[in-house]
Amino acid sequence: MISAVAEMYNIHPQTLRLYEREGILLPSRSNGNTRLYTQSDLERLEFILKLARDLGVNIAGIHIILNMRERMSEMEKEMQAFVEFVQKEIFERPPVDAERMRTALMRVGQPHIVRSRPTGK
Repeated sequence: MISAVAEMYNIHPQTLRLYEREGILLPSRSNGNTRLYTQSDLERLEFILKLARDLGVNIAGIHIILNMRERMSEMEKEMQAFVEFVQKEIFERPPVDAERMRTALMRVGQPHIVRSRPTGK
């Protein structure tokens, strides 16, 4: 219920309506058209409020950040599926090919640290 959630987070119900209109928080609805906030919705709201309150990010910025976050999550899932596929392939290959693939897979699975270049000042 919108009033209960607004009270929980010390925000005005109109703020929740705005977030819904802008498409950054989309609770489901009951048969009586009451907003139903799931735990996932509340976690998303907390993230939105941190961006807005703590960092001063506007609605457009929040929208961009949420979209990027969702795309990154999808990419992580795709990467994990690819790694699992390659791991499966390794076990079905002759030992020499499998060792080469293991080495390549270890390089792909490692996080990369990007260092900035000196600016030459």
